[in-house]
Amino acid sequence: MTSADFSTVLPEVVLATAAMIGLMAGVYGGKDRTTPVMTWAISGLMLLLAVWIGFGGSGSRLAFGGMFIEDPFSRFAKVTILVSAAAVLLLGQDYMQRRDLGRFEFPILVALSVTGMMMMVSAGDLIALYMGLELQSLALYVVASLRRDSVKSTEAGMKYFVLGALSSGLLLYGASLVYGYAGTTLFSGIMLTLNEGVPLGLLFGLVFMLSGLAFKVSAAPFHMWTPDVYEGSPTPVTAFFSTAPKVAAIALIARTVHDAFGGIPMDWRQVLAALAVASMFLGSIAAIGQRDIKRLMAYSSIGHMGYALVGLAAGTAEGVQAMLLYMAIYTTMNIGTFAFILSMEKDGRPVTSIDSLNMFAKREPLKALAVLILMFSLAGVPPFIGFFAKFYVLKAAVSAGMAWLAILTVLAAVIGAYYYMRIVYYMYFGKETDPVESRMDGVQWSMLMGAAAINVLGVINMFGLEPLAAVAAETLVR
Repeated sequence: MTSADFSTVLPEVVLATAAMIGLMAGVYGGKDRTTPVMTWAISGLMLLLAVWIGFGGSGSRLAFGGMFIEDPFSRFAKVTILVSAAAVLLLGQDYMQRRDLGRFEFPILVALSVTGMMMMVSAGDLIALYMGLELQSLALYVVASLRRDSVKSTEAGMKYFVLGALSSGLLLYGASLVYGYAGTTLFSGIMLTLNEGVPLGLLFGLVFMLSGLAFKVSAAPFHMWTPDVYEGSPTPVTAFFSTAPKVAAIALIARTVHDAFGGIPMDWRQVLAALAVASMFLGSIAAIGQRDIKRLMAYSSIGHMGYALVGLAAGTAEGVQAMLLYMAIYTTMNIGTFAFILSMEKDGRPVTSIDSLNMFAKREPLKALAVLILMFSLAGVPPFIGFFAKFYVLKAAVSAGMAWLAILTVLAAVIGAYYYMRIVYYMYFGKETDPVESRMDGVQWSMLMGAAAINVLGVINMFGLEPLAAVAAETLVR
């Protein structure tokens, strides 16, 4: 490894080293007594790395012979991943301590998972892709079953592990087919092979790889793990599942299809369009019957991944830009929503039933208003920022000649708006019952109100994200 290679991967090395130091500190420092300090330290480090990556890099650099790519696209995705992971860690700290779940391993596992995600979005090779994906997944398998005395949590971890192993098998089989026909694992080498013709076996390999990656992003019909894992995992873990890993997985799909298979866009665009349509409609329709807010958010995430895939299915720089903006906005909305879900309790016990929100606005008008803004934004109601997220992917689809996909996206969004509006209805017009309590620490309150404010004020200029996403997309789509 040369000094240039090392400097390119330095943020990943720093985070992985911090996780290992934290592990040793936890073992020798009294385990769970060190959890609050560990959480703040790792969250602070993630935010520092986000600033370092966001402001310290320019242009594109390759490391390890092209296996690792550092460019504006990877930097945009990494900053989103790091900020959302740090926010979720801080968000769930009070919840974990009060529920006797304050394990010192949790922030360390999140740090290792984020290291894998950073590797994923910078992968320029099939081996690097798999290394990053498995580092992320192995840590997530453990945090899904963190509540060891809960049957639901154990079941969630087991389901995620078994189905994750299946998806990894699909991905590996597809990668082996691609390697067999291309003769190289480098994305740049695969792209050169496509110039000489497209063997049928290589197309099969592409489909298998997309199927494996669709599992990671919980796109239908590979979504089957999502509702049970979201419901069974501790709520801070559910919040983490719904933010950073989604950004990493969809950025990896974008990296793979454009860097390795950019020469045959018509072959993968139709696959992504089919995944998008299935995800949007399944997420919108299946969520209608849900009575548990965590399961509802699981189907919501499936639907939102469908909307993001619409941008990728366009196959253009405008589509990638729309996807990046969508994921940045989506993580903001989800962090605010889970800040509220984490605070829901009755008699000191966590509550996730939607019915428990009846007339919540009468007791907590300010919090109810913030949740109303977030629900309207998730539904894509103007003038909130969630509307513009959907507008950008619709515009990209129409510009790419896929008006039919844009029409289906609008239909799915209209159907999906129902279950977000139902939550608002319960809060303001539900039956007069004993309402749920909302106990928030300063971090949760700040993130709920901050996310609501961003969803209102972000319509002015997207906080400058639009040109950054455009530069990132143009780097990827050449």
